[in-house]
Amino acid sequence: PAATPDGAAAAAANLTVAVVLPERNVSYAWAWPRVGPALSLALEALERGEPPLLPRPFSVRVEFMSSELEGACSEYVAPLNAVDLKLYHDPDVLFGPGCVYPAASVGRFASHWRLPLITGGAVAAGFSRKREHYSTTVRTGPSAPKLGAFVSHLHAHFNWSARAVLLYVDRKTDDRPYYFTVEGVYQELQDGSNLTVRHHIYSPDEGGPDTAVHFIKANGRVVYLCGPPEMLRQIMQLAQQENLTNGDYVFFYLDVFGESLKGDSARDAFKPWQQSPGQDSGLREAFQMVLVITYYEPQNPEYQQFQTQLILRAKQKFGVQLNYSLMNLVAGCFYDGMLLYAMVLNETLQEGGSKKNATHIIEKMRDRKFQGVTGLVSMDSNNDRDTDFNLWAMSDPKTGQYEVVGHYSGVEKQIHWLGRPIPWVKGAPPLDNPPCVFDVDDPSCDKTPLSMLAIVALGTGLTFVMFGISSFLIFRSLMLEKELASMLWRIRWDELQFGSPERYHKTAGSRLTLSLRGSSYGSLMTSHGKYQIFANTGHFKGNVVAIKHINKKRIELTRQVLFELKHMRDIQFNHLTRFIGACIDPPNICIVTEYCPRGSLQDVLENESINLDWMFRHSLINDIVKGMAFLHNSIIGHHGSLKSSNCVVDSRFVLKITDYGLASFRSPCDGEDTHALYAKKLWTAPELLQKGRLPTPGMQKADVYSFGIIVQEVALRNGPFYIEGMDLSPKEIVQKVRNSQKPFFRPSIDIGVHSEELAVLMERCWAQDPAERPDFSQIKIFIRRFNKEGSTSILDNLLSRMEQYANNLEKLVEERTQAYLEEKRKAENLLYQILPHSVAEQLKRGETVRAEAFDSVTIYFSDIVGFTALSAESTPMQVVTLLNDLYTCFDAIIDNFDVYKVETIGDAYMVVSGLPVRNGKLHAREIVRMALALLEAVKTFKIRHRPNDQLRLRIGVHTGEAAVRSAELMLWKRRRRLLLEPTCAWGLGWGPCVTRWGHRCRARRRGWGCARGSPSLHTQRVLG
Repeated sequence: PAATPDGAAAAAANLTVAVVLPERNVSYAWAWPRVGPALSLALEALERGEPPLLPRPFSVRVEFMSSELEGACSEYVAPLNAVDLKLYHDPDVLFGPGCVYPAASVGRFASHWRLPLITGGAVAAGFSRKREHYSTTVRTGPSAPKLGAFVSHLHAHFNWSARAVLLYVDRKTDDRPYYFTVEGVYQELQDGSNLTVRHHIYSPDEGGPDTAVHFIKANGRVVYLCGPPEMLRQIMQLAQQENLTNGDYVFFYLDVFGESLKGDSARDAFKPWQQSPGQDSGLREAFQMVLVITYYEPQNPEYQQFQTQLILRAKQKFGVQLNYSLMNLVAGCFYDGMLLYAMVLNETLQEGGSKKNATHIIEKMRDRKFQGVTGLVSMDSNNDRDTDFNLWAMSDPKTGQYEVVGHYSGVEKQIHWLGRPIPWVKGAPPLDNPPCVFDVDDPSCDKTPLSMLAIVALGTGLTFVMFGISSFLIFRSLMLEKELASMLWRIRWDELQFGSPERYHKTAGSRLTLSLRGSSYGSLMTSHGKYQIFANTGHFKGNVVAIKHINKKRIELTRQVLFELKHMRDIQFNHLTRFIGACIDPPNICIVTEYCPRGSLQDVLENESINLDWMFRHSLINDIVKGMAFLHNSIIGHHGSLKSSNCVVDSRFVLKITDYGLASFRSPCDGEDTHALYAKKLWTAPELLQKGRLPTPGMQKADVYSFGIIVQEVALRNGPFYIEGMDLSPKEIVQKVRNSQKPFFRPSIDIGVHSEELAVLMERCWAQDPAERPDFSQIKIFIRRFNKEGSTSILDNLLSRMEQYANNLEKLVEERTQAYLEEKRKAENLLYQILPHSVAEQLKRGETVRAEAFDSVTIYFSDIVGFTALSAESTPMQVVTLLNDLYTCFDAIIDNFDVYKVETIGDAYMVVSGLPVRNGKLHAREIVRMALALLEAVKTFKIRHRPNDQLRLRIGVHTGEAAVRSAELMLWKRRRRLLLEPTCAWGLGWGPCVTRWGHRCRARRRGWGCARGSPSLHTQRVLG
């Protein structure tokens, strides 16, 4: 730890940790030579942790005192030393004791002192009564009640609900480890399962195995044994002699640290029936009905590294040689206890609390989950850790080797079977309460011979029953044949009606605007390119239906095909699309199903305009689980092609599974090698990619794999099989999955986006070994557990979905409205640039712009003197640049006058004043002033490619009557306005002169002139 800080922070960061544990006896899993290195490793982890779990710098002082007396735990020494630690060091937290009796005494003191007590031991069930005596005790290690919960689940799984037998060794001189282990099992079975539980203390001095075996025979068939391995072998040896190993009994050996499975070498390990290494004691066959229960050893890399460091540090610091064993798990639990305390203390200090507020600290530890060195640490509401267990069985009766057959998850509260069968002698688990064995008072067990009359009556009754059953079976068979022959599923091709996409849009609402990036692997678009059609659709009996065309020339109506069609018609479930029928008229072979207008799940996920909160996503996932669980329990048995595109959403946003069943209709496409083919296989399990079709159980596990890919797709919304930082084609992804090389190739998981529980579900679903994948009934329980928000009623869930959809639509409408207003603004600006403002306003109002006469207007026309010669001596780009510079200059000038530019043609520039907005008699003045301004601008204008040449402008101005009309308005054509004769003719036909006197202008008589089709007029030259 770092140096001690100063001030108030120093007071908060200075910690005193008291430890009360056995000092030397390493046969205890919580001995100081085992736990001491673990605590030092935990403190080092806290020091280098990022982000820090304690304020930096911080100081931790560890004060240790022993709970051991003459090599054993002492309930007298431990509380005395705890009092000394409290008196002389005033610790902030107390670790230990691990033994039950010392922990009971010290725990009561800690509760009185309001001092947190954290232990990886103290397994007894009595410590669960926290409010009475142990309000500040926190158990971060295994406990007997958790073992009892596992045993209760075993009884539920094997349908044992009547009787059980417990045998155990009780060494009252020591800490009674076997007694307290069995205690949790006894209480759980007695109280939680309401079984008849008989228990017996095994004692070599009081009959030993003989008494034990007779007790078993008299009280039950499901037996739990807890004691040293020698006791187990002695009992099983006598049980074999008494024929208790014939398959009618099952023995569970409670060996939590796996002592019986160690062996002296790797060859002899996992053989609890061996009396000594390498010697067959003749018990191998008897042990076929013995199952061993142990703690679950964490498999995470952090724990493996922790074990190595623990053994090394114990050797260096304490001179003790530890081995790799399950006993190291307890040291890891003390390590996690230190992390838990530091985590909660840090939060308390950040909230302004005190490290001495034990009540607040203890409360913050309840129901907390975090990743520790032993894996996921899950504290329950009683501040006891949820514990995992392994169930071992003889996997190979020939060698007698034991393997793990089941794993109990304390967090999930369920058993995960690993696919390895338990070698039951009679092929099935024994009955816990066989008839007429224990309940001898049952009248059905009376073996008195029946009278002749009773025999005749019984025979007659059986005859009638058999006749009735036979008649019923014959009737049902006839009805089945009649149903098969009727072919109620058949649809004629001419019964299906097809039309335009607009028709379907009006009737079924099958249009959806996708996001700009579109579907990654193709969506069905109509040939019109206007609407999104989620499936080939048509009308059948007035209803919109989905039509899936089958790429087969014909379908043979074999008995198997008829049964498949019957099964499809019989299946009805809310989360499966309804099968309407099939058309087998060549070449139009197709399957007709219910149409869901919201499209596929893949389309919904890729539609960025739909906002999916986590309640909505969990609801969609839950719909898939419900549909697949029903499908797996139905006669169809599996899906075989589960993917997000085969999950469709109806108008009520209920997800349904489609494209299931009818295996005879499916066409293999293995010969293709296209992008689309590999894109469809992104959801396919590796065993299917390698072997093709599997038996039904294997196909069900393949469906679970596909479900895991869909969950990742829903969680991240980045398409199927998204891999962060990699851009692989579907073909490359499929090949990597098919190769099955370690580490197995799987999609990315981002717990920053989704919950850790969802990540665990995904990883379990796409496990490489199909046996390790859960089934959908287990997935349903798992999802119900972590999706607490989804536990509302069906109506509330539906209303929530529709409300979210309405909010999405409102947001989409708002965005489209803003886009429309922006486009409208741009169009109006363009219209104002092309047409006069008054004309544009008339067009916006929908009015027709008619020809209009003006009594008096003035027009302006100019051209460049010598432009033809100048153009001949210049390149086209130079001419364009010249005109652009000149007219840009002119346009800037005329904005200062009440004039309207008509158009420019080459070097000609035409302007008018007095129309389309009348300005009285000011039009001549505006034009003349503008013309003079243009003349002044030309004097300083520079031609880029001929800077030494002076540009000269020739101007003509005329005042008179004019008529104006507007050309047809089309968005893609240029709008132009025409000035009609005679006024326009005078402006265009003559040189730089005026025909009438401008207001307040100096002019000089120029002479007479005439324009085309007009009489001669007197012209004048403007001087200024």
